Amino acid sequence: MAALHMATAVLGAALMSAALMAVLGHNPWEAFTGLAKGSLGTERELAVTVRKTAPFVLTGLSVTLALKAGLFNFGTAGQFLMGSVGAVWMGIQFEALPGWLHLPLALAVGIGSGSVWGAIPGWLKASTGSHEVITTIMLNYVAALFAGWTVFAGSSLSMTRPGPLWDATAGPVSASPDVLASARIPWILGPPLGIHWGVALALLTALLVWWLMERTQFGFELKTVGAKPLAARYAGMRCGWTTVLAMTWAGGLAGLAGAIETLGVHYKFAPEFGGGVGFEGIAVALLGQGHPLGIVLAALLFAVLDAGALRMQFDSGVPSDIIQVIQTFILIFAAAPALATWLLNRVSRTQRASAAAAGRRA
Repeated sequence: MAALHMATAVLGAALMSAALMAVLGHNPWEAFTGLAKGSLGTERELAVTVRKTAPFVLTGLSVTLALKAGLFNFGTAGQFLMGSVGAVWMGIQFEALPGWLHLPLALAVGIGSGSVWGAIPGWLKASTGSHEVITTIMLNYVAALFAGWTVFAGSSLSMTRPGPLWDATAGPVSASPDVLASARIPWILGPPLGIHWGVALALLTALLVWWLMERTQFGFELKTVGAKPLAARYAGMRCGWTTVLAMTWAGGLAGLAGAIETLGVHYKFAPEFGGGVGFEGIAVALLGQGHPLGIVLAALLFAVLDAGALRMQFDSGVPSDIIQVIQTFILIFAAAPALATWLLNRVSRTQRASAAAAGRRA
């Protein structure tokens, strides 16, 4: 059923996008052919697509883990940035550390930074009832400003000092120094292909999340609190603690995504490196139907779209921004069944209430 739902969403999005391209005067076949060539056409392009899959997998898992607890983690973008900053901070420190220690420490700091950023809205939800959508969106802006400040180049005109992670050799460019070689994620297939072990780590994490949700007591409590909080509270489950823990782990997954991109791809941090991967993780989670395998497949699809956008524009003239439209169509079709169910339930409740009121008047 999940596979059918995913296929339907992708097909519907493809048809809608093709119709839009045709209306704008472009050839949809050329656009989709260019998209396939740019992401899967050669070994090098395929390797880039595989590498881009890792952050989508982890941010999709982040959203899914929170959803299982009845929470909507809109803060993956901020948690991703905080993980990137934490990882690069550790990655430029301690030159004497060996790689077998330095890399795990950098990854751990990245995970911890994202976890803290996830724990804040979880604690606010459990202690004050603050809605996690609002608090996570607000924290995204705080994370973006904080991350930008850490590598800010400074300004002699306004007498502002550079950020603590700014690379003094970069001139006016806002970026950190390169992380040390001992903190870089090694290659599975080195250049010119370029697939690093972070991809394998992301897939292993997907397996661990599946095991956590399906084979552990915490996973059972997580799903119970999310689906039936009153029953969970009656059964003695600590709903508040589960909420905080779920958001903490969700933040850690997004932080790991940021750490992998920093330590395995860019080797430094600059504010623009995050892109939209945090927000796209929401669409990946919805398309993957909350199952780790579905999330991996959805992440691969989004990596194909991201990797092939420029080639599509070059071959067909379709602006690469159309990829965001395709992703939006995918999100709409992925969410359509849940929206339809919600509407039907709402109509049913309204009809029952009207019938009850009519019965009382009679």
